[in-house]
Amino acid sequence: MSHDFAFPPAVYITGTDTGIGKTFSSCALLHALRQQGLRAVGMKPVASGCEMTAEGLRNEDAVALRAASDPVPAYADLNPYALPEPLAPELAAADAGVTLALPPIEAAFARLRAQADTVVVEGVGGWLAPLSATLDQSHLVHALQLPVVLVVGLRLGCINHARLSLEAIGAAGATCIGWIANEVDPQMARIDENVGMLRERLPMPYWGRLPYAPGADPAQLAQHLRF
Repeated sequence: MSHDFAFPPAVYITGTDTGIGKTFSSCALLHALRQQGLRAVGMKPVASGCEMTAEGLRNEDAVALRAASDPVPAYADLNPYALPEPLAPELAAADAGVTLALPPIEAAFARLRAQADTVVVEGVGGWLAPLSATLDQSHLVHALQLPVVLVVGLRLGCINHARLSLEAIGAAGATCIGWIANEVDPQMARIDENVGMLRERLPMPYWGRLPYAPGADPAQLAQHLRF
């Protein structure tokens, strides 16, 4: 962390697509913040694809965020909307007979903020994936007053996806304060040059590059991030 940059009280993690490592990056970021001496907790306001456990519905990504958090928050605060079906949230909520609304998310966020120096809020899919028929992720970002961090999944097409995502974030009136490169395709050709082209074209600060490392300890991955 550069000494002239005070980390915000919360950030919103979005990605260039679904399955490009938002959770992987968020867990590494939580550990990086904790290694700086900050109390950092994760949040996954809406999670579809939850398994029923003895404790109730649990989502794999939300469980990973909770494991990377210190202090460890109540699961219901970290993931206020846990939806069983592994579908787009709008469909998963309809199947569960649930109507997604901002107030429960805002209340849970306030409880997390009260116990931590910073909250890492993970979105769903890519930036324009809707939360419901009437709610976009930009509505949540504005309600919680969150700056955005973009995770760029490094694969063919990522420069286009990154630039489109950034344009959409700006068009929604949100502010992107940094981006993280995440190696999702171990076969990607000319990866260093692609990262270089991204760094030239994305105007916000580059926070680092996470290696292709499925199952890696996020505390170890934290060393790759600088903000």
